[in-house]
Amino acid sequence: MERVVISRHLVLLTAAIAVIGANSLALSPIAAAVAEAFSGRSAADVMTATALYGLATAGSALLLASVADRIGAERALVRALLVLSVALGLAALSPALWTLLAAQALAGLAAGVALPAIYTLTAQVAAKGRESQTLSFVLTGWTLSLMVGVGLAALLADLLHWRAVFTVLALAAVVLALGISRCHDWGTRAGGATPSSFLTALRIPGIRSVLLNVAAYMTAFYGLYTYLGPHLGEALQLPASFAGLAIAIYGLGFGAAAPLGRLVDRHGASAAACVTFAGLMLVYLGLMGAAMLPLVLLALCLGWGVGNHLGLNLLMRQLAELDPVQRGAIMGLYSAITYLCVFAGALLYRPIYAHFGFAACAWASAMLVLPALGWALGQWRRKQAALRCRSET
Repeated sequence: MERVVISRHLVLLTAAIAVIGANSLALSPIAAAVAEAFSGRSAADVMTATALYGLATAGSALLLASVADRIGAERALVRALLVLSVALGLAALSPALWTLLAAQALAGLAAGVALPAIYTLTAQVAAKGRESQTLSFVLTGWTLSLMVGVGLAALLADLLHWRAVFTVLALAAVVLALGISRCHDWGTRAGGATPSSFLTALRIPGIRSVLLNVAAYMTAFYGLYTYLGPHLGEALQLPASFAGLAIAIYGLGFGAAAPLGRLVDRHGASAAACVTFAGLMLVYLGLMGAAMLPLVLLALCLGWGVGNHLGLNLLMRQLAELDPVQRGAIMGLYSAITYLCVFAGALLYRPIYAHFGFAACAWASAMLVLPALGWALGQWRRKQAALRCRSET
């Protein structure tokens, strides 16, 4: 890859996403061990912390992410990482469950500021013509958190203690904050005198249609992802390890798609969006047709990861280019919608799964991607019409 993609800036941003993602995912495999430390509590009680984390992240991204537009995304990220380290330190030292819940809520507040700041900085440091390639590199932080972070968390909990998991993550957050604060030349920040907020960002022309596509797209993913494990375990009677393998293969596909970002830059975002969203619809329809075929499901999970990576890349790139002055607030809206869709997907898909099964959930996901495909086709047609007008003149 080109030098811009492997710069120190992007390594730090990718690592920051990995740490944030690891915290959001690590509690699930160690919940039973955590519950043992708090007498009378169950693993389900411990997982309440994850719900609070998600709600706090969504609220923070909505209300606080615009701070990055006023003080600079790099400063906002450094401060958010320091708050995150404090929260993780409190989680490691929690004497009772309520302290762990409070610590994860605080971590969510920090993540809601950090994630939009990371996406803003990615857009700032991206070289012209390499925007998608640069964003793809940073998005691999989610793959690291899924495939490496979760595994290491379970290993640390077994070898040492579950408190060691949060201790290591807290130290990592501090190191990243120091690294980012000492790293200069974060690109040109398009600053404005008018304070931004999610309300001012919502008035940007074209943003609402993109955000609606984000909401449908994320609901499609999280709704189906939530019931993949139950389907494999209940309907197909497969062991939990098979569900873990399916998730790992999805993560592998998500990470393997990173080099494809250069193709988006080369052939244009509008054409790539048409191919990506059409391909993702076919993957969802394939998952519907192969609902009772475990090995085919595994293969489709790989394509699911590739398609989801490229789709996220294209939607985030479109948002980042709408208004550089309010990029922090815009990315805050994106993050807020993403975390709200975690809950919306699980809630909306529950009756579909209960009454009609996993295949119906996959069909619903395919239909939810349809608006994004229609939007991409509209963008492509407008671009082709503009090109024809230029050639005629």
